[in-house]
Amino acid sequence: MVSAQIWSIIFLSLQVAVFALLWAVPLAFGLAYLLARKQFVGRQLLSAIIMLPLVMPPVVTGLVLLYLFGPLGPIGLLLAPLGISFAFNSAGASLAAGLVALPLIVRPIRLSLEAVDPNLEEALAVAGKTSWQRFKMLYLPMSLPGIIAGGILGFAKALGEFGATITFVANIPGETQTFSLAIHAALQRFDGQQTVLMLSLVSISISVVAVLCSEYLLNWLQNRMMGERVVRHA
Repeated sequence: MVSAQIWSIIFLSLQVAVFALLWAVPLAFGLAYLLARKQFVGRQLLSAIIMLPLVMPPVVTGLVLLYLFGPLGPIGLLLAPLGISFAFNSAGASLAAGLVALPLIVRPIRLSLEAVDPNLEEALAVAGKTSWQRFKMLYLPMSLPGIIAGGILGFAKALGEFGATITFVANIPGETQTFSLAIHAALQRFDGQQTVLMLSLVSISISVVAVLCSEYLLNWLQNRMMGERVVRHA
């Protein structure tokens, strides 16, 4: 029987992961589009900065967030008069999880956009299509596999994020205690084995379902795109 505490942790973990994707995926798409289709000074530096959360120790990422968005941080002080706070709450947990997941979301989208044939955009331009029309007709559909793959990777990473989250927003039951933090806390108790087992099974189940859904969506999207190409060719 799943207790109310376990349900609370499950709901909070899903909430944090979903809200992390809500801000991370649009930002990742914009960054991926810049890196894939634009040439500008500092392009390689921007790419390296985006990848930093993937290679830095998660605790360091959490400390950076704490120094920037904490109550005494420069961004935290600017947001305080607006009643916006990210420190030690679920919003901060989503910020930390999304930031750590961002490189994993950017990469597949960037690869999808880089695979677009420049001649196709040129043909659309010759046909009189505006930049926005070319974006909707070409880049957005072609980037969908990358968005789906990156979104699933980002969701899995956000769901299991630990180091940056516990450093930035601590381990507060009912507020910031997600799967990883709850499992870590349960491991410190002599009577926490059942909780660890339950949370581990639930997190594994959610991850498996997410991967299966992504595979289904990618196959459906691939079949649909191939069907459209056949129709155009005919």
